[in-house]
Amino acid sequence: MPDVIKSYQDLKVWQEAMELVALAYALASRLPSAERYALVPQITRAAVSVPANIAEGQGSNHRRVFLNHLSIARGSLMELETYILLARKLNFAAEDDVAGTQAKITTVGRMLSGLIRALKSKLEEERGKPEASRTKA
Repeated sequence: MPDVIKSYQDLKVWQEAMELVALAYALASRLPSAERYALVPQITRAAVSVPANIAEGQGSNHRRVFLNHLSIARGSLMELETYILLARKLNFAAEDDVAGTQAKITTVGRMLSGLIRALKSKLEEERGKPEASRTKA
């Protein structure tokens, strides 16, 4: 019997994204103090945006809205990855410091892509059904 999704908190991708936030905050806290008002808030804001958009989209109860928020989450994920790569390139963080965060970004990215594909597939299936039998979530 498949798991029932009652809340965004039941979504594995949201759970992984929350772990990513913790990793990103830990990495940001180790950056030079000169980055406190530059790179640090960018990293933390982008990281928090990922699970927040997953939650907001799932809470909407509409597939199209959920897909839009998943797309925003994926954009925030790529933004976070860019900041992490920049911190590494500027030698603000060692390769060992970013490896765990980078691996989690990859995991969350794959999960987001899979969920987006699945939801798009369900939308395509619905297009063939009569209007009265379509579901919103």
